Amino acid sequence: MNSREFFDWQTLGGANDVERLVAILRATKTKWCMIEGLAVNHWALEPMATADVDIVIARSDLNGAVEALVQAGFRAEKFDWSINLKGTSKVSIQISIDSMYAGFTDLAVEANVHGISMIVASLDDTLTGKIAAWRDKSRRPSKRQKDFLDIMRLTEAHSELIAMLPDDIRTELSERNE
Repeated sequence: MNSREFFDWQTLGGANDVERLVAILRATKTKWCMIEGLAVNHWALEPMATADVDIVIARSDLNGAVEALVQAGFRAEKFDWSINLKGTSKVSIQISIDSMYAGFTDLAVEANVHGISMIVASLDDTLTGKIAAWRDKSRRPSKRQKDFLDIMRLTEAHSELIAMLPDDIRTELSERNE
């Protein structure tokens, strides 16, 4: 079983939804990139299973992209912080509209994640996003633990990132590694 097949199995057809999402965004010339878990999976040494797809779309392209995705069969639900999409699988797609991610599309790179060609946030932006998520006290404790694990995964794969970490995170990383 290859990585795409595993992702598809784990998400009950999620690879098809992700490929459809990517194809629509490319066809509409939308400026976008994956953030959070899929971006971490690209930059880390080993990918982890996830049924969440977090994405940011350039503000100027957002309405047109969402309209195209809905026309293609995705169901959309709008919140103050995101637009959530649902296709035919177990995958949950969350388009973040948080201004913190606004510039992430500028430095994004082509990647192959779970056997799917996509665009992901740069390494530095991926770390920045995970630090912000970990610092968000309103997130569930289990989500914050995963955010910290993702920070660890990124710094294990790219030790130069340790110098970019705030002191409190660097200290906690040291303590957990003892």
